[in-house]
Amino acid sequence: MLISAANNSITNPVINTSLQGKTGIGFFGLLLPNLFTLALIIGSIIFVFVMIMGAVQWISSGGDKQALEGAKSKISNAFVGLVIMLAIFAIIKVLENFFGIHILTLDIGALIIK
Repeated sequence: MLISAANNSITNPVINTSLQGKTGIGFFGLLLPNLFTLALIIGSIIFVFVMIMGAVQWISSGGDKQALEGAKSKISNAFVGLVIMLAIFAIIKVLENFFGIHILTLDIGALIIK
């Protein structure tokens, strides 16, 4: 943690500067889209690794039908996961455009609890 001499505030150098000094609602409003983007990136990386593992398993099957079927199912499962991930992204974007709302941004205004 760093203490700024200009405004006597404590900042965290790990957190992005656009998230510094936000209220709780503002912080979560920026955090939600960033988490969604991070989930897409992690899902894409997992897809690449599963594809590589399936390809290596296919190559090293050596004519064994059971190993070949395992490799085929691993590759097809990777593609199904990628399609599902991209379909979720597309559905969110269509809903945002159709209804004119931003699903990934949390904008609830002033939260008053009585």
